[in-house]
Amino acid sequence: MMKIHRYPSSAAERQLNAIARRSLSFRQKDTREVAWIIARVQKDGDPALVEYTRRFDAPGFKTAQIAVPPAEIKQAVRQVDRRFKRALNRAIRQIESFHRQQFRKSWIDTPREGVLLGQLFRPVDSAGIYVPGGQGGSTPLVSSVLMGALPARIAGVPRLVMTTPPTRDGAVNPHLLAAAQAVGIDTVYRVGSAWAIAALAHGTATIDPVDVIVGPGNLYVTLAKKLVAGTVGIDMLAGPSEILIVADQTADPEYAAADMLSQAEHDVLSSAVLLTDSASLARETAAALEKQLVALTRREIAAASLKRFGAIIQVDDLDTAITLANRIAPEHLELLTRTPMDLVGQIRNAGAVFLGAHTPEPVGDYIAGPNHVLPTVGTARFSSALSVDNFIKKTSLIRYTPEALRKEAADILRLAEIEGLDAHANAVRMRMKS
Repeated sequence: MMKIHRYPSSAAERQLNAIARRSLSFRQKDTREVAWIIARVQKDGDPALVEYTRRFDAPGFKTAQIAVPPAEIKQAVRQVDRRFKRALNRAIRQIESFHRQQFRKSWIDTPREGVLLGQLFRPVDSAGIYVPGGQGGSTPLVSSVLMGALPARIAGVPRLVMTTPPTRDGAVNPHLLAAAQAVGIDTVYRVGSAWAIAALAHGTATIDPVDVIVGPGNLYVTLAKKLVAGTVGIDMLAGPSEILIVADQTADPEYAAADMLSQAEHDVLSSAVLLTDSASLARETAAALEKQLVALTRREIAAASLKRFGAIIQVDDLDTAITLANRIAPEHLELLTRTPMDLVGQIRNAGAVFLGAHTPEPVGDYIAGPNHVLPTVGTARFSSALSVDNFIKKTSLIRYTPEALRKEAADILRLAEIEGLDAHANAVRMRMKS
């Protein structure tokens, strides 16, 4: 049974530190390998994509297979069942509805006489959505298609493409293709891993480069995104998934255990934490974890995750629990309390907050509406979920009349002089002569 720590204590502090100090660190060997892959794709283009795809995904892969033909996408739409289409359409409607609230219009203001200021909001010209393969295509990550593409479409991005690794026989799961068609993706490319990111950033004969790359992936995908950032925009460097639950005595221990396991099953580096002021809930959740774990197909992964980065910690009160939650800055924060809204005002650091017993984390993963691409490993202290803003450029507008410039010229000149930038000062001073 999972050990229960009492906070404050040295044991609880050690476990919290282990969780809080998880970070995205990359071995030099992996960085060199990914840098080489990117350089190869930049130099050789499609032949490099074919070589890597044959080696790691589909042995018989050919250049002609890189782009998925429209006929194959149409066939996929016919293949998927009605229940899937219904779920897909609901998810699309609700994700679109949420992200439309993020759309911002250009604005102009006249804050001082003779001065016009403003901002232009314009979408990037193109974006690439990376979708992981999902166990060789057997578990298609449809939600990654929706969460990446829909905010881009709402932003107004004119060209939207998707890359995903092919299965061993060179196919793409029809559920992914049906989802891509439903959200208006223009082209799907069956390439994956670091070479797909390299192609999106630098282009090949088949794949035109994009301006922004978004979407989750393995270590090689994450490293590739890190290395091409600056050449293109990226959403974030995502680490292992995590959940932190703050619960009181009213919480159902079976729910708490199920929600912890929903993230622990992702990866041995995932984190699942319960903070509660109830000794009985702590004990019952530990027992429920043990019982539910044996029934999971990914029980070995979940067990390893709980052992390394899992914790059940009993605190004196919920205020202490929220203080610790802000310290961890979790990707997913669940409030399983009698009145969760009473705690919302205290939350400073979290990717997404799930309120109440009937809002488990998977609701946010698939269908609620907010984006599930969230900051991890403590980066919720300074970053946010993927949004429409990731696909928008903001351009400032500035206009002065002669009178307005004359009114502020002396201050501009003094600041330019302090910085030792004579040419800056001259650009203003010349206009004062006329």
